[in-house]
Formats: sequence, C-alpha cells, structure tokens
Amino acid sequence: MSERVVLHYFNGRGKMEAVRWLLAAAGVQFEEVFLTKREEYEKLLNDGALMFQQVPLVEIDGMQLVQSKAILNYIAGKYSLYGKDLKERAMIDMYSEGVSDLMDLVIMYPLTPPENKQKYLSDIEQKAKDRFLPVFEKGLGNSQFLVGNQLSRADVHLLEVTLMLQELLPTILSRFPKIQAFQENLHPMRLDVVGKVLVWSVHELLEDQKSQNHEEAENRRQTIRIISSRGFGTSVNYCVFALVIIIALLKQINKMI
Repeated sequence: MSERVVLHYFNGRGKMEAVRWLLAAAGVQFEEVFLTKREEYEKLLNDGALMFQQVPLVEIDGMQLVQSKAILNYIAGKYSLYGKDLKERAMIDMYSEGVSDLMDLVIMYPLTPPENKQKYLSDIEQKAKDRFLPVFEKGLGNSQFLVGNQLSRADVHLLEVTLMLQELLPTILSRFPKIQAFQENLHPMRLDVVGKVLVWSVHELLEDQKSQNHEEAENRRQTIRIISSRGFGTSVNYCVFALVIIIALLKQINKMI
C-alpha cells in the first residue's frame, strides 16, 4: 500500500506550489485539501496540527509538517533530491534560497494594487536580470543541473520560478541561453509533473464518483481545474492535457471491464 501524502492549503499556488512540484518530480502521489472556509482552518488549529498557526501543512510518514523550508528539506532528503554529500547540500540550499527570494517577488505581483503593477513589474525584471538570473546562468555552466550530476530540489525550484517569470515577462530569459537550455532539458519533466498530478486526480475522481462520495468528487474536480490552469498555457499544451485525461479515463475503464 502506497503512503498517503496530504497537502492542506488555500486554493492557489503560494507557498505550497514548490511542494507540489517537488513531490510530483519525485513521483510521489498526493492528495490536496483546499481550505475554503474559516471553519476548516480553525479545525486544524483546534486539532493541534498547525505548530505556528499557519499553513502550508503536509501530512507525510505519520507526521504533520509545517514551515515551507522544513517541508521541502524533508521531501528532498527522503527522495534523493538533496545532493550526495554535505557540500552539495549546502550549494543546493544556497541556490534554493535564492530561488525563494525571487519567488517571493513574483508571487506578490497579483496582490499589488493596479496603479502600482507596472512599476512593481519593472522592479521584478530589474532584480531578476541583475541579481538572480546571472547567478543561475553561471551556476549551470556546462551542466544540465545546478549542483552535481543529478536532479536536485534546486533544479525543480529554478524551473518553477523561471516559468512563472515568463508568465509575467515573456522575454525575460533572452540574455540567459543556459537557463533556456536548462528549461528545454527539463521540459519533459514539467509535462510529466503536471501530467502525473492530473492522472492521480482523475483516478481519485472516478473512485469518488463510483463510491458516490460527492463532496470528495467535487474536491477532485477543483484540483483538476486548478492544476490544468497552472500547468498548461498554450493550445498545444491543452491538447496534451486532453490526451492525459483520455489516457487516465481509458485506464480506469479498462479496470472496470
């Protein structure tokens, strides 16, 4: 029986998005519980699940993990995405913290007042080009990974943040050919990550419908809507999304007959 990993967070990317990417990159199936009502958050508080009275919360290996860095470190260590020794781990931490600083800038953009959005976007562009992206460009060197010769959490985080940057600033990587090549190398992983989560969600949706668990089924539909809107941004990728859903449905139908 596979382990049960449950993510508790609001309906959005935020601090949980990096956790989703890391789990999916490791091939770990997870469930999502979206907090849409104050009472749901208060229940977690009353149950003692939130050590510092805040989410994200991840249930894994019988533990209730909170604090984003602690969650990511645990997942990376458990699934061999944290380097081969202490020195590599230190480098992975430095790159990951740099990505986190850049991500903090990006995720604040939607919350910026409309009259300040253009100025804030210019600030993001300037800091990304002058402070962060040159470091990642140099770090990649002639390798397809930031640290060592295998995928680490730093690579997963870098892929996530650069894709989000391009949503706001489509030409942001024009001066960074190594990061562009890095994205191309990991593009199959991007589709695989989103595809895995969609397949898992469709599978769970079918199971919930079969057992007439209508509340859980609606949660699954919500998960599918959110992930598909995050992961696929072009007409070509919508075709891929449709193909993923069809394959998942065929697999489940085949099991029933």
